[in-house]
Amino acid sequence: MTNSFATLSQEEEISIITLDDGKANVFSEEMTQAINDCLDKVPTDSGSLIITGRPGMFSAGFDLKVIASGDVPKIKKMSLSGFKLLSRIFSFPRPVVAACSGHGIALGTFLLCCCDYRIGIKGEFLLGANEMKTNMVIPTPILELIKFRISPSHKYRSILGAEMYQLDKAIDAGLMDQVEEAETLMDAAIEKAKDLATMGHPSYTLTKALFIKDVADSIDNAIKDLETQ
Repeated sequence: MTNSFATLSQEEEISIITLDDGKANVFSEEMTQAINDCLDKVPTDSGSLIITGRPGMFSAGFDLKVIASGDVPKIKKMSLSGFKLLSRIFSFPRPVVAACSGHGIALGTFLLCCCDYRIGIKGEFLLGANEMKTNMVIPTPILELIKFRISPSHKYRSILGAEMYQLDKAIDAGLMDQVEEAETLMDAAIEKAKDLATMGHPSYTLTKALFIKDVADSIDNAIKDLETQ
């Protein structure tokens, strides 16, 4: 399945969603819908999923043009759609591997927090939640997610300090699990995804649901609260 924002491909039991809007892979409503359309076609009872970006760019977060527009209903719709997508990926019934192909800023970092295993590339690429430096509040659904995944010693530095990490330095922070050369990224991601695809069904799904239940419930409840505001 293809469109101008996301491509779904298959390699044996591995589903691969590639984000590519030709620019910064921002989470516009169109990008979010494209990813959801791809997810609709990914098996939930077998295999595993890889999410990757374009060379040099995983995702730069929400569409800042929409935020700068001041169109409150449009901003709210884009934000809620993005939060719901992250919740869907976080709770996805099968293993999810991120092949972080470059920069992952703001929502790009939060997307990494949704994935079960994260592989990045070496180089001058950055990850991090920069909201404090851009005078933005990190909303509860996202705050719950990053608090769950970030290493305790990096909580204040990464969230309130808006610290940015090179991908190899992000391992200690809990934002990355493995780093490869750019040319071997997808090979490493596929190898890991094939290993995780051997996890039993429904044992993996049930155990994952129990493992993340408290955080997943907090995220979904926070999204419901935001919908009523």
